[in-house]
Amino acid sequence: MVERDASPNGGPGAAGAGTGPAVVPCSLRDFLGYFVRLGTFGFGGPIALAGHMQRDLVEERRWISKEDYLEGLALAQLAPGPLAAQLAMYLGWVRARILGATLVSAAFILPSFAMTVAIAAAYLRYGGLSWIQGAFYGIGAAVIAIIVRSAWKLMKLSLKRDWLLWAIFAVVGAVTAATESEIVWLFLGAGVLALLVKAPPRLRPGTAAAAAVVPVWLFSGVAGPAPGTLWRILGYFAAAGAFVFGSGLAIVPFLHGGVVNGYHWLNERQFLDAVAVAMITPGPVVITVAFIGYLVAGPAGAFLAGLGVFLPTYLFVVVPAPYYRRIAHNVQIAAFVAGVTAAATGAIAGAAYVLGRRAILDLPTLAIGLATLAVLTWARKVPEPLVIVAAGVAGVLLRGGLPT
Repeated sequence: MVERDASPNGGPGAAGAGTGPAVVPCSLRDFLGYFVRLGTFGFGGPIALAGHMQRDLVEERRWISKEDYLEGLALAQLAPGPLAAQLAMYLGWVRARILGATLVSAAFILPSFAMTVAIAAAYLRYGGLSWIQGAFYGIGAAVIAIIVRSAWKLMKLSLKRDWLLWAIFAVVGAVTAATESEIVWLFLGAGVLALLVKAPPRLRPGTAAAAAVVPVWLFSGVAGPAPGTLWRILGYFAAAGAFVFGSGLAIVPFLHGGVVNGYHWLNERQFLDAVAVAMITPGPVVITVAFIGYLVAGPAGAFLAGLGVFLPTYLFVVVPAPYYRRIAHNVQIAAFVAGVTAAATGAIAGAAYVLGRRAILDLPTLAIGLATLAVLTWARKVPEPLVIVAAGVAGVLLRGGLPT
């Protein structure tokens, strides 16, 4: 057993002892620089970004121990929040506690936030141009293919052969497709049902502390937002941030229900465009909220939407991190999360159906969607942003010069 080295600029290098090679000390500046680069150039979604962190920080640089990385990955899967951002925050906490988590959050999120705001500003100014409309005509179809593929991958990963999880998936997917919105209480009910069936809780001294994560999640952002557009944006997106399990695309059905059907901030076309922008920018997928916030209330709306969606993620790192080893293997929490994840997967599938009816307009968009699905399935090394750009070019060629 090798003790972890201390970081000279950020407090303890890790939270305990680990196996394998000793952790190499690094300055906090170098650590933050890595996450700035990852947030600027990291494409491929949460699984790819998590893989980059393992390769770069654990295997090559050895700034993080394997044990700390795996614990951070487990926490990111266990608690609500976009997986890649939450893992980055936890690794920041490992290196420099709350200061490290805070600075890594900013380093990882701000590059893609700035890009998204810039695209939103250009979208508002030039969105009426025929070639812009043509590009999003093609991109929208490609986005549907990506959502379908993500739902399929999550189904294989999280449902397996568990009849209860498949039942939850089917019910939530059907309800989402029928109501065109995400019902929060179905998620909570799915988690509780899985907990009661798979791991009925026993009243032991450690159980209450281990289950403390659940009530925090239940009440984080569920209450209605305060009056006023900016406060409403902050409150709504904080609620949204509390319901993203594992894949950033889990936020899509929740946002669609509120942004389009509830508050009527965006129309269907604008919402699809917002999801598309998140796909072509690096960093976490949930950065799409910055685009939405900008369209609703300009730069202030973008900032508050981003703050709202990432605040629950941040809190679910810095609050339980000191106690995480005590609750990491609690079977009740694992069962609850399995149920919620199955519900989230069903919601993504339902959202794919709802959004697909708006994006797949004709034979050309159907062809673009099927081609995107084929490329991402059989040519796996092709980056998603490149496929989306190609779909945009195809949309311009097919429709860009036509009157709208």
